[in-house]
Amino acid sequence: MGKRLFGTDGLRGQVNIYPMTADVALRLGLAAGTHFRNGQRRHRVVIGKDTRLSGYVFESALTAGLCAAGMDVYLVGPLPTPAIAFLTRNMRADLGVVISASHNPFMDNGIKFFDKDGFKLPDETENKITDMVLDPDWQWDYPAPERVGRAAKIEDSPGRYIVYLKNSFPSHLTLDGMRVVLDCANGANYKVAPLALEELGAEVIKIGTEPNGLNINHQCGSLYPGVAAGKVLETRADVGLALDGDADRLIVVDEKGTVLDGDQIMALCAEDMLRRGELRNNTLVATVMSNMALEVFMKERGCRLLRTPVGDRYVVEAMRREGANLGGEQSGHLIFMDHGTTGDGLMAALQILRIMRERDRPLSELAGQLQLFPQELINVHVERKIPFEQCQPVLDGVAKVEAELGDRGRVLLRYSGTEAVCRVMVEGEDPEQVKRLASLLAETVQKHLR
Repeated sequence: MGKRLFGTDGLRGQVNIYPMTADVALRLGLAAGTHFRNGQRRHRVVIGKDTRLSGYVFESALTAGLCAAGMDVYLVGPLPTPAIAFLTRNMRADLGVVISASHNPFMDNGIKFFDKDGFKLPDETENKITDMVLDPDWQWDYPAPERVGRAAKIEDSPGRYIVYLKNSFPSHLTLDGMRVVLDCANGANYKVAPLALEELGAEVIKIGTEPNGLNINHQCGSLYPGVAAGKVLETRADVGLALDGDADRLIVVDEKGTVLDGDQIMALCAEDMLRRGELRNNTLVATVMSNMALEVFMKERGCRLLRTPVGDRYVVEAMRREGANLGGEQSGHLIFMDHGTTGDGLMAALQILRIMRERDRPLSELAGQLQLFPQELINVHVERKIPFEQCQPVLDGVAKVEAELGDRGRVLLRYSGTEAVCRVMVEGEDPEQVKRLASLLAETVQKHLR
């Protein structure tokens, strides 16, 4: 139909404003159920959510649509996005559904799907579902009354996920004596993450573990790593871990209170896997947003950095295509394909804690090998996402900045897949120059693309 409901990470928007409404969610459940229903056997769907108040609305609407389409629905309650990907595989379900707007504030919500193998749906599948949802004359193929689905709550889901996480951690190691600051953003991991770390022996200092439906991501979590950094210094902790609302991304703080982004963590993990002979095809997959220093870091070690468009789904697609087992995003999505199928903040945290324990060195030393190039990112609000090639003043502005940077820097313009925002990124060796050029280019974008 030429229209799209889904962005780079599912459907997302403000609650009770189209498309994040109960009626759209109902039709989405019907459409997804219709698409994935195959034959006369019973079909299963796992639905999880984060801690937003509106989760109840969309959980009920999706359940109604999916059951009407003949799917049995398993409700697992508030759990991280990667837990739903795991449970979809673990419970032999046909489909997994996550109700979350990730790092966004409580007034937003979103819906995303996983296939039976725990991978996000490809664009063509999302487009087929969209066609059904948006066509008011679509003729639904309802099952017979005796074939409609049932809904049931699954109480042991958190325990299953914890066992899965602990199985990724060496059985001969513990976290005894390690003090960990953990910020769960009042989100989906508020119960599971502290429990998993404590079961492995860590002393956990908790932040953001008291959700009330309205405080998810509010001045806490991965968007506010300074909160965890302050607590690390205050408590003399060994490490700080900051998750986002659906716990698929992680920002780390070392023992000195220095914030480490996804690029620095990917470098640490890539070198560790290379040293152990586990970095498949000597390849790390990251996005166009990753720092140039990461590319240099990999090249110096005889490895390659493969870049993709922004979005962890595109990272995963490239990893599967190239046979890579490590990938991620600067924003903190980290994918360990030997263990999971999507970004998992707590899984990534366990890998970092394992490295710290095995190497018996502070995180500041381990992660200090990657010296990032100065990078400036400015978000410019836009009313319409006009193709850049159709705006000559913007193209001229990019060319001017690139000419000044030469081959020791780069420029990237991209529209957000989930917000009405154009991201302006400039990278180079001189921080003052980078900041000045990014501001100039952002002004050009604001003037001509608003």
